[in-house]
Amino acid sequence: MDRDYWVHDLDPFLIRFTEDFGIRYYGLAYVLSFLIAFGLLALYYKKGRSPLNPDQQSNALFAIIIGVLAGGRIGYVLFYDLGTFVQDPLFLFKVWEGGMASHGGFLGGIVGLLWVARSQRMGFLRVADIFATLAPPGLMLGRIANFINGELWGRVTDVSWAVIFPASQPGAPVEEIPPRHPSQLYEAALEGGLLVVYLQLRFWKSDVTRVHPGQLSGEFLLLYSAARIFCEFFREPDADLILGMTRGIFFSLFLAMTGLAVIVYARKRPADG
Repeated sequence: MDRDYWVHDLDPFLIRFTEDFGIRYYGLAYVLSFLIAFGLLALYYKKGRSPLNPDQQSNALFAIIIGVLAGGRIGYVLFYDLGTFVQDPLFLFKVWEGGMASHGGFLGGIVGLLWVARSQRMGFLRVADIFATLAPPGLMLGRIANFINGELWGRVTDVSWAVIFPASQPGAPVEEIPPRHPSQLYEAALEGGLLVVYLQLRFWKSDVTRVHPGQLSGEFLLLYSAARIFCEFFREPDADLILGMTRGIFFSLFLAMTGLAVIVYARKRPADG
């Protein structure tokens, strides 16, 4: 190699009790994401932007957390590692071995939202708009945790900011491992950071959630899909292609179409939630 590239050597554990057990940054990312969501919900209620009182906030967040975690795990097993599940059905519950799918998390979150809207007798689209603004911080922190773990690395490249991920070629001498895009950080910036700014500005600086309930949720799905598809061109495929597309692109196309359909529906219906 003509350049000196940084070799990824970050420890995935904040605190390690044994070789394979301890407090992982990935787990902390989830905890911090849910704490941020709880804080934002409390702020929304205080400022009159959400009808969910403190008790309802706790119940709603619990339902969403269960939906996201269950959906993320089931989605990973079905979309990326079905063969292992067929051979060992208990693999579904071996969460300590890792494996979560963002698209599965979206589906699980939607199921949680349906339960929240029904149990609280609130319009689903209004509830969805509120919770859509809570997702990007978690997406950003999750991708940063992926980078710390040295997983889901990018494609081989020679850009000056490329990173050598030893896990991409276990056992190979570092000097023989090609540098790759730190695509996890691209995703953190676009799928997470960019959407945090956009959705918070739309939520606070416009009346879109009142005039067109559901539109903000559709915009979130559409923009997330666009960001994910863009980042997929820099990310090494981690599963077989589908119709020549990475699975991230394939599933994001359906998410984008859903987002577009929600926007069209929200623009045409009365603003009654």
